[in-house]
Amino acid sequence: MKTQLLLIASFLILTSCNTNKQVVVTPKNAVKHFEPNWESLSQYECPEWFRDAKFGIYTHWGVYSVPETESDWYGHNMYNKEHPNYNSHKETYGKLDSFGYKDLVPLFTASKFNADEWADLFVEAGARFAGPAGEHADGFSMWDSKVNPWNSVDKGPKRDVVAEMEKAIRKRGLKYVVSLHHSWLWGWFPTWDETTDCFDPTNASLYGEQLPKSAWRVEDTKGYYKVNPMPSIDFERVWLEKVKEVVDGYSPDLLWFDNRVQILSEKVRQKMMAYVYNHAAKNNLEFVLTFKRPDFPLGTGTVDLERNRMAKIYPEPWLTDNSISKKLWIWHKDLECYPTNNLIDDLVDIVSKNGNLLLNVAPHPNGTIPEDQKNRLKEMGKWLKLNGEAIYESRPWLIFGEGPTETKTGHLADMHFDGFGDEDIRFTTRNGQLYAIALGWPKSGILSIKSLSSTSFNSKINKVELIGSDTKIAFKQKENALEIKLPNNKPCEHAFVFKVN
Repeated sequence: MKTQLLLIASFLILTSCNTNKQVVVTPKNAVKHFEPNWESLSQYECPEWFRDAKFGIYTHWGVYSVPETESDWYGHNMYNKEHPNYNSHKETYGKLDSFGYKDLVPLFTASKFNADEWADLFVEAGARFAGPAGEHADGFSMWDSKVNPWNSVDKGPKRDVVAEMEKAIRKRGLKYVVSLHHSWLWGWFPTWDETTDCFDPTNASLYGEQLPKSAWRVEDTKGYYKVNPMPSIDFERVWLEKVKEVVDGYSPDLLWFDNRVQILSEKVRQKMMAYVYNHAAKNNLEFVLTFKRPDFPLGTGTVDLERNRMAKIYPEPWLTDNSISKKLWIWHKDLECYPTNNLIDDLVDIVSKNGNLLLNVAPHPNGTIPEDQKNRLKEMGKWLKLNGEAIYESRPWLIFGEGPTETKTGHLADMHFDGFGDEDIRFTTRNGQLYAIALGWPKSGILSIKSLSSTSFNSKINKVELIGSDTKIAFKQKENALEIKLPNNKPCEHAFVFKVN
């Protein structure tokens, strides 16, 4: 085990140093300039605030929330005769040629939306960065867009949601996030279907130009995604202008991109990255851009995984976006939320592997956040208030943890993961302090940590403390494990943090 730990430590040092790209040394306050090519864009450096923050919140809330169904893809699925949204739409609103997605927009009034209330809740939850979905796949911009007539100022709520959230989030000292999903708009609506309102060219400002059905289907060609036809010059122009509007108008600290960006030309992707990075450099912003592989080359931004996580410690900071519900991203009257314990365990596991969690919240169509979601966020905040020293500003240890539970990996893998058990332990470090975080409370009353046994850990353990407990913790460092005698009373309801000295 000692040999294994030394090899892992050597690997982490080597992988963090040998990045296969030129190290650019600049004065601390020097302004970089990025050219629209991958070599120049690889100057990107993930800022320290993101490495320290660990926990953020964003929302799926927009026109697609109005029908109160089980799909944030409602705008696409309502036109699919094989999807339940098709029949429910016809029963509720009528035929698709007379009442289409565009007709849901006036019903999205956001009558009870209060950005300050959202921001206060996110602070109470312990989030360090937060923000809204700026534009989902439906082509409706939640800001005062000049390039897109379908926006939340001109239609629907008649309010600039991105601006209101930006003011509320920054007022409370959090970093500001905007997510963009608008590369999905190419082929999202069935402009080829004569039986729908999408076919009518007078609705093209929302639904897009008339395209064949093949524009929706993605083909994976040797790791490169293609559609037929590929996005037009005009689509790419508007796509880029929307990004510029968000960046110029609201200067987010973190710009999050959904996948499928790779269907855009390499040229426009490079132009976008160079534009936003130069904006950040000019305005002295410590900026983060996240993307899903393989939309951009590694090293040009920060990797994001959807409902997924790294299996081991990743040498660069990374992000996972998951939802407060196992199945859904948007509110539904029968929405089932994860237990708070699962959410906290996931946060701990992700942080132990050098990652950050971006947790999605699903507001009601009227703009309020339902009580069951509020309660979970407040419980997370209560746990972080007690145990945050093992999370915020922490870094990975030599290994991320131990235990029998294997986390599933791959796109959407977390939807098939049932959580951790009493024998699962995760490690973090902060300012030289080692934290062992137990994801359960063993019924035996003894917590065994094999990685800290006398044969595995090349140091003598002098003291063990349990955060939140005044009880003196008894322990024995044996050949096969560090055995910690648990006190009679738990200090909290969820993951339990031990300081090992």
